[in-house]
Amino acid sequence: MLKIKKYQTAITEILEDYAAYFKEPDLDTQVICDFKRNHFELVKMGWQSGKRFHYCIFHFDILDGKIWIQENNTDISITPELEAKGISKADIVLGVLSPRDRAYVGV
Repeated sequence: MLKIKKYQTAITEILEDYAAYFKEPDLDTQVICDFKRNHFELVKMGWQSGKRFHYCIFHFDILDGKIWIQENNTDISITPELEAKGISKADIVLGVLSPRDRAYVGV
């Protein structure tokens, strides 16, 4: 359970940092954390030019004791940031890639 708590904290800190980075005056940038089910997202939403805007920047899950990167709509490689917070590469899964392609990435 301590491992899961460590992972939850690491993900939340990363999302909070990026929430400040991606903040825009006309949009709400939200860090969404479901600690019970281990789902974590950073989303931007609101109205721009009369149109509804809702966009997922990052989505992480903790599944079977590993951090799954389910969505990363940036050019940022988030894996090194997770590693800097003490997360082993073996516990990071690139869910955004097909299972076949994950073997070639080294994560």
